[in-house]
Amino acid sequence: MKTVVLGGGIVGVTTAYFLAKAGDEVVVLDRRDGVALETSFANAGLIAPGHSYTWASPRAPKILLKSLFTEGQALRLKPKADWRMWAWCWLFLQNCTAERSRRNTSIKVRLCRYAQQQLQQATQEERLAYDRISGGLLYLYRDPASFERGVSNMAILADNGLPLETLDRQAVMAREPALRAAGGDIAGAIYCPTDESGDAHLFTRALEQRCRELGVDFRFGTAIDGISASGDAVDYVQTSAGRVTADRYVLALGSYSPLLARGLGYRLPVYPVKGYSVTLPIEASHESPTLGGVEENQLVAWARFGQRLRLTATAEFCGYDTAHTPADFTHMLATARALFPNGADYARPSYWAGLRPMTPEGTPLIGATRHRNLFLNTGHGHMGWTMSCGTAKILADVMSGRQPDIDISGMTLQ
Repeated sequence: MKTVVLGGGIVGVTTAYFLAKAGDEVVVLDRRDGVALETSFANAGLIAPGHSYTWASPRAPKILLKSLFTEGQALRLKPKADWRMWAWCWLFLQNCTAERSRRNTSIKVRLCRYAQQQLQQATQEERLAYDRISGGLLYLYRDPASFERGVSNMAILADNGLPLETLDRQAVMAREPALRAAGGDIAGAIYCPTDESGDAHLFTRALEQRCRELGVDFRFGTAIDGISASGDAVDYVQTSAGRVTADRYVLALGSYSPLLARGLGYRLPVYPVKGYSVTLPIEASHESPTLGGVEENQLVAWARFGQRLRLTATAEFCGYDTAHTPADFTHMLATARALFPNGADYARPSYWAGLRPMTPEGTPLIGATRHRNLFLNTGHGHMGWTMSCGTAKILADVMSGRQPDIDISGMTLQ
């Protein structure tokens, strides 16, 4: 069975890996010159079932409204004359009830736990190296009120089987000595001992090599112009290198998936949400953190990759714009300096911005479509690194006629 995977990000490459392991002849198409050069290139690096909360919560509408008038909000709305943005925002607001937030978070944490197991298995079997740290992650709170709210909210994750611990100020600094300089401004933290961190770009490159050994054909520099179908089946993919045909096709283009699917009559509820990251070098004189985590008051994440410190922040609803200026990183750098004054070389930043492919629910779209040979693996949002191996394994099972290991209700186009 020949399968074409559209997209060479972490989701596309993990999909190719699991399909090749299942015996498929796989071709991966991507317009870039290598794997993981879009959303997977410089993301947060956190493998974080302990942060599986959906963004669509009862508090989200107020934050988005406030962002129109106040700088520094974790969620930022920049209105555009784009009907797709407003249609998506309407669906997002419909999911901002307590009941739907709880349901969507339960689906996410179930998937994330399964996906982490698949990631760990692939890492072990293929001996993949990607600056992995598996000592857990810290979810840090700066004031007692937010800490109390965080402890209350964590019940939904614990109810779904995730091990979590609450740490007071002293326990936080004992767990991560690099936070001692900020000790007076720390109220406490939630610690998830099973969470991890690692460089998603390095992982994808390492898995690409294993895929090649399994016979996967990567065709880079190949723009995907459209999909042609007749009746209930896809006939071919039109690319800058000509037509590409196969028995089956997988749409794994992240934020660009709905643009291509529209030609077949689909309105996929996926929209780009822009995120920013900055990577800083670490020298011997620096006191850099070992464990990754999230500063929950400002939603600034950090992770260490060898001699690099990665900071990420902001969810900006602004369409497909990936432009950035140094001013966009002022907020996250100020937060990082407050936490880790000597954590890295702040004078040598490397800036980046990318698009998270979000669904209103925060859960991905996996599986079949009304075209019998077209399948989806898209819409992973801010959890693509965490979810990638799980959704790839699920899709490979679905396409092979096997029952997935977990219930995928709430994660399909239907």
